[in-house]
Amino acid sequence: MEGGEWRNNIIIELRARNKRETAAFQDIFTFQSRLFDNVNTLKNENLQLTLLNERIRYSNTESVSSGGGAINEKIQALEQKILSQQEELTSMHRRRGESAQQIINLNAKVHDLEKSLQTKDIVISENTALIASLRAEIQMYETNMTELQGLNQVLRDEHQALQIAFAAIEDKLRKAQDENRSLVERLIKYKAKDADKMNEENEHFLKSSNPTAFLINTFGRVSFGKKSDKVRKELEEAAREGGSRSSGGSGGSADDKIMDSIPFYATTLPSKVALRFDAHDGEVNAVKWSPTDRIVATGGADRKVKLWDVSKLGTCESRGTLVGSNAGVMSVDFDSTGAYIVGASNDFASRVWTVGDQRLRHTLTGHSGKVMAAKFLGEPTKVITGSHDRTLKIWDLRSRMCTETKFAGSSCNDLVTSDGAGSTIISGHFDKRIRFWDIRTEMSANHIILQGKVTSLDLSRDSNYLLACVRDDTIQLIDLRMNTIVRSFSHDSFKVGCDWSRAAFGPGGRLLAVGAADGAAYVWNTHSGRLEAVLKDHSSAVTAVSWHPQSGLLASVDRGKRAVIWGDL
Repeated sequence: MEGGEWRNNIIIELRARNKRETAAFQDIFTFQSRLFDNVNTLKNENLQLTLLNERIRYSNTESVSSGGGAINEKIQALEQKILSQQEELTSMHRRRGESAQQIINLNAKVHDLEKSLQTKDIVISENTALIASLRAEIQMYETNMTELQGLNQVLRDEHQALQIAFAAIEDKLRKAQDENRSLVERLIKYKAKDADKMNEENEHFLKSSNPTAFLINTFGRVSFGKKSDKVRKELEEAAREGGSRSSGGSGGSADDKIMDSIPFYATTLPSKVALRFDAHDGEVNAVKWSPTDRIVATGGADRKVKLWDVSKLGTCESRGTLVGSNAGVMSVDFDSTGAYIVGASNDFASRVWTVGDQRLRHTLTGHSGKVMAAKFLGEPTKVITGSHDRTLKIWDLRSRMCTETKFAGSSCNDLVTSDGAGSTIISGHFDKRIRFWDIRTEMSANHIILQGKVTSLDLSRDSNYLLACVRDDTIQLIDLRMNTIVRSFSHDSFKVGCDWSRAAFGPGGRLLAVGAADGAAYVWNTHSGRLEAVLKDHSSAVTAVSWHPQSGLLASVDRGKRAVIWGDL
């Protein structure tokens, strides 16, 4: 209907314009008609004059003898009149030609206008169809908008309900945390009482001058064995220090009471270089001791994992090179039996080798970013990996597939498992958070926020304390039973050398070591917080350190292909 009205309006306007433009030529048309009439009239007159002329000639021939002079004059007058009539007829023909040319020009204009009108009709029809399609599209969008508004309202209602549920759950969590905190405080008090009683018994035992040496830890376990006089003296001094702390009563700080729960092992502080050697062709990113032998594994930017045997006095022997990685190796880890080793690589994959024959057994692909850490998860058949793609993946080596992916939301630099069964995973991230994961659930249970990017994590043997190396040039000691930081280690000359710098607990948990940007390995006492030693032998930044679990040897590697073994072989 609307398209027909537009067409009718345009036709009416064109007709009005036609009338308006042809009105100016109406006089010409009228004048042309008059000219045609005049021409016809003149033709008739000309014919009559021709007849009259013939008659006059005829009569003239009859009356020539009479010498009619008057007749000759009349004839001349008529001839003159004929000439004037012929001139007028010629001018009339000329005007008729001009009028005919004007009519032709006007006809051409009318033809052009008709073509223009047809073109405009086509454009109008196309625009009409376009308008109809646009209106249908607008109607569709309006319908979609109505549906989206309804869906948005439903989501808002659900979000509000979830917020209410979250508030209730958060309140329950807060109450549970308060209850847990009170239980932990009670447990610490009971342990402090047990330690005081044990220290009193130790003092009484010392006074009895027993010749055998003894080893005491704060959990109340006593073991006897024949030791050298030097070790006996050290243990007696340690026991006296424990007795003096207990006799101080409440004078000790809360941190000292907490640190007393770390098991004590006699660990010799490494002070000299036992071995130094070039481990790789480029940067060395990772180092790890075997849990069963004096074999140290290193991973480097040359895409290789190398095994080194340092059991022979003063020598370092290559035990093999593990190949297969297509980019630099960022971390290495042995399983609990020392038979398997896993390496994480910058080629978005991790690989598992057997140590005995140095054969590649598994290639774990699935990450979309650099894999910064890979650890065995409780048993040699499970591996957990952390990557720059902000995910953690759990792998089953029997089925050779990823069984679970945990989305952390930030790049993972390192991870550890906090118990032998591997049910709890702790990961350190680029966003300054340490996240705790239960493999039975998808989401992170809780997290701790630090003051810088977390470069590495390490657990004490009893899994009660976590060591975190932080990019703000500090080492943080965290009590996992309370999820609180109990001590921070730093020094004016200590600077973390890279984003994957690895710190490690000593075998007994009373020492920690970490590499620095100045090419030194720093060793702190976790109990007193005192800097025990600065081991300087590297010429470039130290990237990783590792303690041998039995002998107390310390291995350190740097960004200039050098590896150093500290201690007495």
